[in-house]
Amino acid sequence: MPKRKKPYLIETSHDIVSKGEKLEALINLGHDIREKERRLPISFNDFLFLASKEPENVFRNIFQLFHDMVHYYVPEGKDEYPESKDSSGFMDFDMNKLFVKYCEEPFFADRLFANRFISLANGFKKGIQNNLIYFFEGPAGSGKSTFLNNLLYKLEEYTKTPEGTIYKIYWKVPVDELPSAKILSQIAENETQRHVKEKYFTLSCPNNDHPILIIPEELRVNFLDELITDKKFKEKLFNSKEYEWVLKDTPCALCNSLYNTLLDIFEEPLKVYNMIYPRRVDFSRQFGKGISIFNPGDPVTTQPFQNNAIQNTINQLFNTDEIPYIYSILAFTNNGVLALMDIKENNVKRLINLHGIISDGVHKVKHIEEHIRSLFIGVINPEDKVHYKDVKSFQDRIINANISYILDYNTEIDIYKNKFGKNIEDKFLPRVLQNFGKIIISTRMNTSTPVFDKWLENTQRYKNYIDDDLLLLKMELYAGKIPNWLSDTDKKEFSKEIRKNLIAESENEGKSGVSGRQSLTFLNKFLSRFSVDKDFITMSDVIEFFKNEDKLSELIPDKFIDALNNIYEYNILEEVKEAIYLYNEAKMKRDIKNYLYALNFDTGETIRSYYTNDTIEITEEYYIIIETFLYGADISDEERKKIRKENHSEYITKTLAQEIRVKDMPVEQTEQFIDMLRKYSDNLKKFSLKPYEDNDHFKRCIDAYNTIAFNKFEAPLKKVVNKLISNLETKFGYSEAGALYIIKYVLENKLNQRFKNFKIG
Repeated sequence: MPKRKKPYLIETSHDIVSKGEKLEALINLGHDIREKERRLPISFNDFLFLASKEPENVFRNIFQLFHDMVHYYVPEGKDEYPESKDSSGFMDFDMNKLFVKYCEEPFFADRLFANRFISLANGFKKGIQNNLIYFFEGPAGSGKSTFLNNLLYKLEEYTKTPEGTIYKIYWKVPVDELPSAKILSQIAENETQRHVKEKYFTLSCPNNDHPILIIPEELRVNFLDELITDKKFKEKLFNSKEYEWVLKDTPCALCNSLYNTLLDIFEEPLKVYNMIYPRRVDFSRQFGKGISIFNPGDPVTTQPFQNNAIQNTINQLFNTDEIPYIYSILAFTNNGVLALMDIKENNVKRLINLHGIISDGVHKVKHIEEHIRSLFIGVINPEDKVHYKDVKSFQDRIINANISYILDYNTEIDIYKNKFGKNIEDKFLPRVLQNFGKIIISTRMNTSTPVFDKWLENTQRYKNYIDDDLLLLKMELYAGKIPNWLSDTDKKEFSKEIRKNLIAESENEGKSGVSGRQSLTFLNKFLSRFSVDKDFITMSDVIEFFKNEDKLSELIPDKFIDALNNIYEYNILEEVKEAIYLYNEAKMKRDIKNYLYALNFDTGETIRSYYTNDTIEITEEYYIIIETFLYGADISDEERKKIRKENHSEYITKTLAQEIRVKDMPVEQTEQFIDMLRKYSDNLKKFSLKPYEDNDHFKRCIDAYNTIAFNKFEAPLKKVVNKLISNLETKFGYSEAGALYIIKYVLENKLNQRFKNFKIG
């Protein structure tokens, strides 16, 4: 007979943790749960004290709460042009805490959608977009449902934190002070007994009304003026649209009637206010409180909620039938979120029913007017707009926010990592997985980009480098990067207006092509075909897959893959050049310092450099040597002398006069010096592979690497090869096998010859 398992939390087989420690852990768990779920009401006086000290946190409706929730999870964005008039507001936002972390199914927002979403949330704070319904529109497979589920999950979690507390009215009336106190003993044992506890009649506002609304509207301004001492907040409170609800909204019929009845009974307002105990609104999607999501198949409920037993208790205790205990299903999400998951079937009816409520914020529950201030949101497929597009009065009440297919290749890779594991990149040579993602994204983009025609003076200059439709340029810009291969002129002309127009054009992209789900299916198919028994996946594998996948090849823009491979080959050539390049920074800096100082003297003079103490004989040959390193050997004498004159002018008027003398900067930190050092390094790097590209001895040494034959080669050559492979591993992330493959690929395909006349920008 097998031994019985010992009960969990009682004892372990090895008795590692004592029973006392287990009991303490259980007690701590209970304490943490109580603290997390604490919804104890506070006195109205304590509430007012809190409101006077923290008015911005206390006076919040669902729109302000939603805005604060978003910024609670999303750190401040990074601007590509900080503190500059050129900023277009296209920020880099980290959305992981909002849509990825602790979410059952992560939603990955690219930079375009992140900016769109944050802009929408910021609009909520201003209070000008409240009487609307917000539809997040996108094609099938764009992640709309995942987005909405994660968003509302995080809203619910936020409301359980101290920062996310939002208050509602809770009544606690001492029964023995009521004229009908003797009724208490006559109330039968039934479900309403829960409302009479310890001689108190307790009732929570079914409409989640904010406690400040119980202050009569005509007295509210003066009361708040005395209560709040923060002058800046008070200015916003009394003058901004954001806080208009604080001054103008009224409590629900139940609270209003109960307040007036108690005022008639006690004739002392302070006594009535002492019966109000604000408490935190309990948001629970599971029970439809504060958050309700309706799927198309969910039945439509129009009947009001009533409870005859509770109503009878109220009537008996207060000796009146003018306190109506009746409310609609919409009361559950008043000051909360009502969400429609797809506008189909029953959700079409719900949308039509919401029309009047969205417009006026009021609807009838039998003979009672119910005021609703909810955040109405939903997700919708483009084809489902047919259900309301012809209803004219809907047109100015619906805001559409696009959830398109991902257009940022970095985000596409994040999705791959989430689905296939963080180590998926290790299966590919560096940047090859990114290229896989770029090909997928190319199917989602428009091949025509009108803003490029207005911006780029000469698009032909890029045709040898990237695709004819400039999709590769657009991908970099959508990722927030300005490519270094753009000309200086085009970089300068990339103005705030151009950037804003480009972002606006993105609203029309990502609506077709390979969906998110299809992308994962294709990658899975690719991995099953090319990752078996291989050390790494190459760009050639990617090209073979896409060109032979019929369902995909017809979606990919013409010649895009060839252009992508072209830029890939150029980049791996640059990597090998940099890896083999023997970088002597000290010599370059010394040459530039001497050159800048020499510009102040005439040809034929012999001088001692102020910066290095070197003796310099200034000749035309001296200038030619340095300027060849800086600007290349293919410029004319006339161009060289013109550049020399410009360099001297910049040195005198800016470098020396402003940066060195006024700002007390070392010459090495000046803009001119830094720019020259970059050009010097780039030009040396340009020719770094030339001694080896046609050197058969070098190629045999590469082939012999990691074999006994490698030891037969001379030490200087082995040093170059070892350094080359080591740099490719440390600087560019190659494995040793991957580095060897790339070196051989560059040499065998004669990439240095193919790109020798290529110029960036």
